[in-house]
Amino acid sequence: MDQTKARLYLCTDARKDRGDFADFVAAAFAGGVDIIQLRDKNIDAAEELEYLEILRSVADQHARLWAVNDRADIASLAGAPVFHVGQTDLPVASARTLLGPAAVIGLSTHSTEHVDAALAANDLNYFCVGPVWATPTKPGRAAVGTQLLRYAAARSAATDSELPWFAIGGIDLGNINQVVDAGATRVVVVRAITDANDPTDAAQRLLASLPALG
Repeated sequence: MDQTKARLYLCTDARKDRGDFADFVAAAFAGGVDIIQLRDKNIDAAEELEYLEILRSVADQHARLWAVNDRADIASLAGAPVFHVGQTDLPVASARTLLGPAAVIGLSTHSTEHVDAALAANDLNYFCVGPVWATPTKPGRAAVGTQLLRYAAARSAATDSELPWFAIGGIDLGNINQVVDAGATRVVVVRAITDANDPTDAAQRLLASLPALG
């Protein structure tokens, strides 16, 4: 799919405790998730490559995208179409050198300065803004609130930027309307789908809460 059309982005661990990774990502894609990123600090590189092969297969069946977090070497070996880095990870320019021009590269931002830098970057394909609310997936990371989303929306409009950006951090069905009201049209979620009894239904409900892209 065209990554610029992506609105719903899911991060998930390998679900080793449940043993249902393939079924889970299939259910999430069936509900309308556009991109699934495997983010699991408790698996080694060999295991990650095995899970990424599963993710690739399911994503191909649904004509969706999949992503690798932090490790450009693993992204290269797995042939990942999307690669995501944080502010203290591999620089975007270095990731581009390793992964080539076709890779979709995203960056986390946590401040107005980060947002400005992302909008001015040449090698970036999308960025994330957050965490909007505190989340256990990023312990110690201060919540930025919806104000930074408003800033990102305003700066994107003021600069006529077409660079996609996603709100991230503690977003679920109970607060997604606040995110949309702040100007976000795309979101990254974790527990809103990973903890759902019905991942397909949860994804559909989240997607229905987002505005259509122009």
